[in-house]
Amino acid sequence: MEASAEKFIERLQALQSDDELRKIQRYFKSGAGEYGEGDNFIGVRMGQVFALARQFVAMPTAEIERLMESDIHEARAGAMSIMAKQFALKKTSEERRGELFELYLRRHDRINNWDLVDLAAWHVIGPWLVDKPRDVLYRLARSDNLWERRTAIYATMAFIRRGQLDDTFALAEMLLDDKEDLIHKATGGMLRAAGLDRPRLEAFLARHAATMPRTMLRYAIEHFDRERRAHYLGLRAPAAERSTDA
Repeated sequence: MEASAEKFIERLQALQSDDELRKIQRYFKSGAGEYGEGDNFIGVRMGQVFALARQFVAMPTAEIERLMESDIHEARAGAMSIMAKQFALKKTSEERRGELFELYLRRHDRINNWDLVDLAAWHVIGPWLVDKPRDVLYRLARSDNLWERRTAIYATMAFIRRGQLDDTFALAEMLLDDKEDLIHKATGGMLRAAGLDRPRLEAFLARHAATMPRTMLRYAIEHFDRERRAHYLGLRAPAAERSTDA
């Protein structure tokens, strides 16, 4: 099968469903002034997108980039899924993995919604950096771009799975004052995952629970028992409560 962007989009459009489009429009915020403003969905279930990505997993890097350039959201999701699946293949060379890493960062302008980040950040960016300097994540965490900041923290899941927690906690500390709810959710989720070292997570919470965003805190303590959750939620300062909930 020809593993081209054009062929992928042709197959994708054959799966279009008006019913699915209505569901997607309720799920993603693509209205005026919202984070997904202008994002173009055609209505294809993500399970179908991922299945199609498996069929196109051998797609060359240049064709993946062409797929990322599509105005169709599901096509860009397919590109991210192909990148993740291709990176994970044992037969994929280190040279190709490096190309995928560079492509993700170079075309971050096309990775412009939360699901696109989540599909590839910890399957491509994180794994590539496991045995390399991670300065790029700190640069991304300081970016004005919401999606680059989400990439920074989400990539650390690859480290967490290897028991490497330093970067997750360091980046979470950098993002404590972030104004975006999508960063609060991602950061809280990574802190929750880093809770495999419960004493370290509790030490982080002891320092920051009183002022960290409510959503971030709730996500971070989700695996705690009711009593411990109540304890950390009770630490929140009234001023922080008002500013976060405004």
